[in-house]
Amino acid sequence: MRLAAYNVENLFDRPKAMNLESWADGKPILEKFAALNELLGEITYTAARKRQMAELMIELGLEKSDTGPFVILRRNRGGLLKRPKAGGIEIVAGGRADWVGSLELRDEPINEHAMHNTARVMIDVEADVLGVVEAESRPVLAAFNKEIIAAMGGTPFRHVMVIDGNDERGIDVGLVTREGYPIGLMRSHVDDLASNGEPIFSRDCPVFFITTQSGNSLTVMVNHLKSKGYGSIAANNAKRHAQAERIKAIYETLLAEGYENIAVIGDFNDTPDSNPLKPLLADSDLKDAFEHPAFDDGGWPGTYGLCNASDKIDYLLLSPGLFERVERGGVFRRGMWPGSRPVRWEVYGELKRKQDAGSDHAAIWVDIDI
Repeated sequence: MRLAAYNVENLFDRPKAMNLESWADGKPILEKFAALNELLGEITYTAARKRQMAELMIELGLEKSDTGPFVILRRNRGGLLKRPKAGGIEIVAGGRADWVGSLELRDEPINEHAMHNTARVMIDVEADVLGVVEAESRPVLAAFNKEIIAAMGGTPFRHVMVIDGNDERGIDVGLVTREGYPIGLMRSHVDDLASNGEPIFSRDCPVFFITTQSGNSLTVMVNHLKSKGYGSIAANNAKRHAQAERIKAIYETLLAEGYENIAVIGDFNDTPDSNPLKPLLADSDLKDAFEHPAFDDGGWPGTYGLCNASDKIDYLLLSPGLFERVERGGVFRRGMWPGSRPVRWEVYGELKRKQDAGSDHAAIWVDIDI
């Protein structure tokens, strides 16, 4: 059977702030969105917090309307703010209980060529079990599977599962499998809490229990760890380290329960030599599929961007018994932008511009005798 992981970077719609020319362009917007959301969630709005909220709302383009260029403020009930004729914003609510609503990122449709190239990758990697990162929801993934993959000439996956996670932008992790690889029991860790009472996982760490065509069991944990995108470096590293520690604990619990064929896969947003990933890559018996002698990285060690060594952030980590069953593996990059000339790898003929890429990430795969 073939096991794979792919960060699809959303399928139909993507937050506009994440769809700009570069990540640096969208980062300040996402930081302000996160800061305002945190303030809006406070039980009590002090005078200082009100001033911060008003400043952030204006910076996010909400001075004249609840719909800004990148965010939408939904006010269903209660009084949150006033917009004086003289300009500016006045926060009138005394706390979160005084109004009902939410702050959301505005979405825009994905480039059609990019959508088709995402589907091509999902078809051409020929996975029996595919971990999907950054899917909007199960209905969206199911629709993409049934409509877009089929329209591109592929055979839709038989089973599709996504469990909503903690990400306010609506980017979750899921799993799709072929006929003969049913998903049975599932465990969510969306409510696992850190010592400060905050959720450990930025999305979730779902555990999927799969039966293979030969009747063997395969346990897959799909992950998308905290990005380096916005917030302080120290806080992001600490969050990713805590997530890695918790994944290791879940993995060891599964081993103790008698599960042997375990894969921890997905986008970990850090490199193999990083301290945040040390619990998984140095302090556990999990083995990176890239280290298997039958694994071919295609001449480039990374999985993201230009695929340099510093771009290795996607993983297939396997329990020792599963690692021994690997027959071959590789990195599928045809849906990625290959860089300026000379191009680094062969791409689809429809990938003419960087924005036509199916994803900034490669799909990674292994064939396992199980």
